[in-house]
Amino acid sequence: MLAAPLAPARTEVTRTAYWTRLGPLLAALACATRIPSFARPLWNPDEGYLAVQARLLAQGGQLYETVVDRKPPLLPWLYEAAFALCGSGSLTPLRVLAVLAQLLTAALLASLARRRWGDRAGRTAGVLYLLVSVGLNPEDAQAATFEVFILPGTAAALWCADRGRWGTAGAAVAAAFLTKQTGGAVLLPVLWLLHRRGATRTGAPRLAAGFAVPVLGAALATNPSGFLFWTVTGSASYASLTGSGPHALGRALANTAILAAASAGLLPPVVRALRVARAETADLWVWLASSALAVIVGCHFFGHYFLQLTPPLALLATAALHVLPARRRPAAVLTSACACAVFVGWGLLAPRSELAHAQRLAAALTERTAPADRVLVWGIHPETYWLAGRTPATRYLTAGLLTNYSGGRDGPRVGEEYAVAGAWPVFRREMTAHAPALVVDDSRGEPYAPDRVPTLRRLLAADYTEVGRVDGAVLYARVPGTQAASAWRAPVSPGPRAARSPPRPAPSPGAAVHGRRSPPGGRGRRSRRSVPRSGRPRCPAPTPPARPVPTPRPGPRPPPRARSPPAPGARAGPRPPAGPAAARPPPGGPATSRRAASRRRSRRPR
Repeated sequence: MLAAPLAPARTEVTRTAYWTRLGPLLAALACATRIPSFARPLWNPDEGYLAVQARLLAQGGQLYETVVDRKPPLLPWLYEAAFALCGSGSLTPLRVLAVLAQLLTAALLASLARRRWGDRAGRTAGVLYLLVSVGLNPEDAQAATFEVFILPGTAAALWCADRGRWGTAGAAVAAAFLTKQTGGAVLLPVLWLLHRRGATRTGAPRLAAGFAVPVLGAALATNPSGFLFWTVTGSASYASLTGSGPHALGRALANTAILAAASAGLLPPVVRALRVARAETADLWVWLASSALAVIVGCHFFGHYFLQLTPPLALLATAALHVLPARRRPAAVLTSACACAVFVGWGLLAPRSELAHAQRLAAALTERTAPADRVLVWGIHPETYWLAGRTPATRYLTAGLLTNYSGGRDGPRVGEEYAVAGAWPVFRREMTAHAPALVVDDSRGEPYAPDRVPTLRRLLAADYTEVGRVDGAVLYARVPGTQAASAWRAPVSPGPRAARSPPRPAPSPGAAVHGRRSPPGGRGRRSRRSVPRSGRPRCPAPTPPARPVPTPRPGPRPPPRARSPPAPGARAGPRPPAGPAAARPPPGGPATSRRAASRRRSRRPR
């Protein structure tokens, strides 16, 4: 009689005791694996871009208007909030938030595995995920950027869908999408579970509403048209497959090999899972496939893209270890722990060449400019603005948005014509409104160098002069007294089929101009009498130096003098342009014209 009421309480106590033991273990492991992230102020350009965006937003900038990027707004808002609370001089608050994001992802995966395969499976899933989550280049795995904050949303979407909470699952998918567009790929396994549970009629409206409400709210909170352009429609050139085949393929193979080495303890069980427990893990395979699709989209294959593969890999390995002999579990965990130790050591000892370059460049900007000056860093390292504490002269923080180099292109599709639609007119207006006091060419021989960008090349030639170099980066200071951005008034670049006519030579001093008389006394003075055309070309007489035209005296105009024929030996001036009057034949017909020409030839001195 008393046993039945006590069962729920005993289950609650068991659940509390389970998380009381597992929670500190996961927290300690999350902190240990993320120690390298605190070892340097900045890890990659994405962190620098987000830091500069957060500062501009704090200064009154508006997202998708004066502060732009091809990403959704959630992470810039998170950076802005962290800077507002803790100051903008350090990324340490974001490092702490990244640790919490990894801990939350591990806890959600442990809960999902525990619900399906028991307590031991839950511990295995959480631990394996944290061990493999740093198994990439430290610049990709240790940075507090988009993929790290995507993963809690994707794990929460599967956790809610597994429990039939479709509205909350839609909101979790929206959170992942609003962090980065590829986070929306988790919608595929959620839809798979919705179909498999037979809840399409009742669950689909709740799933759609849960996804749509946060997305529409974010669009309305920013600029709906700008939100649509920068997150969806304006990324066509970035996602193009042209111009980067071998370059992207090499990066894909390298990052795949690195992740495979980090997952050495997971891959054998995952391969084993292809033959066992397939029915129980179908949604996890769909999750892995959708995450792989998110990595492939755009064919850029940056290392941090591969982080989306780690949660489904950890769950698939846990599912396989659940049915395999018990001795396989410690071997998988030990192998993963050894690989994790190698990657943590790599993070602590990794070279800092690009960070050191950005710091030296920022020091040069600080020395040559005042805090209120605007500067332009032409490169792909926006962290220079943040390290120097200077405001960018444009909303486009990297040259990639103006040349399409941000996608890692290797040359064929890099240039002004491949920029974000409408970017160059906005860029020219910004340069005219507030010209930068210092321009830094940090291209260092890359395909977006100023000598390949006509508009920027004209600006530097017209208004700036080189004042120094830092590690291959060229510094240009504004020439005193020049008008703001005078070079922007020229066209961006001629079209591919534009007519290229040679420039018209300037008239010589004293030359006769059509419709006006030459200065009096000149040997090349034209006769007022109409001269019939002849078939032979005439050589113009040598032009004498210009003589001043006498100023007419005031008074009544004298009567016109009778016209006289040209003096013998005088040579006619340049022929007037063809027109109706010149094309009309002289009176008397062709015979009279021939006789008149013969008489003129006979009068010439021999």
